[in-house]
Amino acid sequence: MKGTARGRFRSGARGMIMKTTISWMFLVYFVVLFAERTQSLIRVFTVGLSDAFASRFDIYVNMISVASLVATLVLLIGFNGGFWRSLGGGEVVPNYSRLCIAAGVILVSGMMHTEFTIAPIQFAAYGALIVAMILRTVQEAGGADSRVKLWYSLVFLAVFSMAIPVVYRSTELSYSAVFHATEGATALLLVMCFTYMLRMMFTGKGEDLLLIVPFIIMLVGDAAIIAMGWKEGINWFLLIFSSLSVLLFAAGKIVFHVVGKK
Repeated sequence: MKGTARGRFRSGARGMIMKTTISWMFLVYFVVLFAERTQSLIRVFTVGLSDAFASRFDIYVNMISVASLVATLVLLIGFNGGFWRSLGGGEVVPNYSRLCIAAGVILVSGMMHTEFTIAPIQFAAYGALIVAMILRTVQEAGGADSRVKLWYSLVFLAVFSMAIPVVYRSTELSYSAVFHATEGATALLLVMCFTYMLRMMFTGKGEDLLLIVPFIIMLVGDAAIIAMGWKEGINWFLLIFSSLSVLLFAAGKIVFHVVGKK
């Protein structure tokens, strides 16, 4: 009896540590990405309003970034009280649905290539979010119907997130307005898809994230961006991760079909 109670205590303690660590990884993601985006925008507007609004592209990426950061603050301060309390440990569990929405909202600003962007810092923020995703998968693995599908879905979602295009300025394309519109629409739609799948993962519904609609949007949108921008230069990062997403999606459908028969 004492051994069983001790085992349950240790298990519960590990669970609380895991939960708290996940919250701290989210905090690192928010703080680092918010700081990087803020420094970029401050430097943009410090240079001068004429430069910040020099073109429709500048207006779009700068205003979308500002709106994203403001909305993130509203969501975190006004609707995620449990998240802040969970940072101190204990039994408080964040509302993961709201937290994932906030994570997606700030990600919109991360997809806007404003002047003075510091890409390595952005990747550090995304790394913290991926760590949180891994830890959440560890939490869910014990009660999963299929651990294979659960972990495969995690890998697919991580790769899919890298296939979301960053909205870059085109300086050489004659149809730059169409190119920027395609970039912007694809980025926003895929951030929404990623947020939806991230929410599924953190609310215990992440065993099958091979969803057809996000996949089609990624396939069509990324292919259009890569093809349209080919004359200016190959976006190797987007090409590699969109290709990996396609391979993982196709292979995953086969794997999930085989696993489902067992």
